[in-house]
Amino acid sequence: MAVNEMTQIGDEAYRAAKELLEEAGLKPGELFVVGCSTSEVGGASIGTFSSPELAEVVFGGIYQATEEAGVYLVAQCCEHLNRALILEREAAERYGYEVVNVVPQPKAGGSFATAAYKAFESPAAVEHVKAHAGMDIGDTLIGMHLRDVAVPVRIRTTQIGDAHVVCARTRAKYIGGSRAIYEEQD
Repeated sequence: MAVNEMTQIGDEAYRAAKELLEEAGLKPGELFVVGCSTSEVGGASIGTFSSPELAEVVFGGIYQATEEAGVYLVAQCCEHLNRALILEREAAERYGYEVVNVVPQPKAGGSFATAAYKAFESPAAVEHVKAHAGMDIGDTLIGMHLRDVAVPVRIRTTQIGDAHVVCARTRAKYIGGSRAIYEEQD
C-alpha cells in the first residue's frame, strides 16, 4: 500500500473516532472500545490479510482522538483470543476488571490489538468490559463489550480504507414504566 494511502487511512481513522467521541459525548475516563479487521481495511475478507503496518496507522489515528478526549481506548482481540480486550492497566484497575495473561499477536489476537499492546504504557488484557461507546471497523462484532443499552450513532466517515464502520454509544437503562420520570441528558 502506498504511503499516501496509509496516510489517508490514518486520517479516516482519526476523523471517525473524533466524530463518534463528539456525538457520543464521552466524558474523560470513560471506555471506548474498537474492533478492527485490518484485512477488511485493506480490501480483503476478515481474517485473511492481517497487516501490522495498517493496524499501526489505524490505531494511531484512533489513539490520538481518544487521548485528546481523555478517554480510555480498549482494543478488541480477534476470535482466536475469544475477543479478549487490551487496555491500559490503569483502566482495568479503575473499572475493577480482572486481568488475564495473554499477549496478542497478528495471527492470534489481531494486528489492531497487537498495535495497542505495543503502544500502551502499561497494557493489560481482560476478558470483558462494558464500554460507553464503540467503533466496529470491518464488522468485527463489538456489541458484547458495550453497556446493556447500545444506541447507533451515524457519523459522516462510513469507511476506513475499504472497511465498513459501525458506531454506537450507550445510555442508562430506562426502568419503571409509564409513571417513571427520566433524566433528559441520558
